[in-house]
Amino acid sequence: MTLKPKDRIIFPLDFPDINSARKYIEILKDHIGMFKVGLELFVREGPAILKVISKEGKAKIFLDLKFHDIPETVKGAVESANALGAEFITVHCDEGKRLLGAVVEEARLKPRTAEGTKVLAVTVLTSLSRESLKEMGMREEFQDPMELVLHRARIAKSAGCAGIVCSGLEAGYIKKELGKDFIVVTPGIRPSWSIVKNDDQQRITTPFEAIKAGADYIVVGRPIRTAKNPADAAKRIAEEIAIALRE
Repeated sequence: MTLKPKDRIIFPLDFPDINSARKYIEILKDHIGMFKVGLELFVREGPAILKVISKEGKAKIFLDLKFHDIPETVKGAVESANALGAEFITVHCDEGKRLLGAVVEEARLKPRTAEGTKVLAVTVLTSLSRESLKEMGMREEFQDPMELVLHRARIAKSAGCAGIVCSGLEAGYIKKELGKDFIVVTPGIRPSWSIVKNDDQQRITTPFEAIKAGADYIVVGRPIRTAKNPADAAKRIAEEIAIALRE
């Protein structure tokens, strides 16, 4: 199925409660393709927030809980996520192929969605820089975010993951090496009209740059959330995506 430009936009519901999130679900449900539910909102509201998303429209669910534990524990969590009808779930790469493979196997069981819940491996958070990786004790060759992302992406694909989460700076390299069908979801998106000082994201790209590089989906939060008209902001981003796809 060919994705429309708006379908490639993922909006993170980074809100403290269901009422705050519901406002944006209602505003954006026809202008984006997927709502991302992270730790803050899911811990507070649980599966109820996913039911709100499903009830309000056609936008899909990205359950971004970044699972990271022993395989049996994560498999149980994925079984629950699968039952909730999430399109995507995320798992950290840190534990390697054994964990990722177990999660992929579990995600394929008893799916509620047509193709089952897709597992995305989180490679390197976009808030991390070379200095951060050095501080964390990474081997010298993996203190370069690009090299670490590529290394982890290879592991994720060999484990059967549908794709990865990485910055737009690495998207093109991932597509070139691992193929066009390997899904790339890119956070850290900042349209040129929304760049702010002291951003907590270190490796950012514009929607145009990310899609042109090969990203399949982009996660856009702050530029839409803080806009005077969030729906118009989403439309502007979709237009930028359309230009990148044409080129």
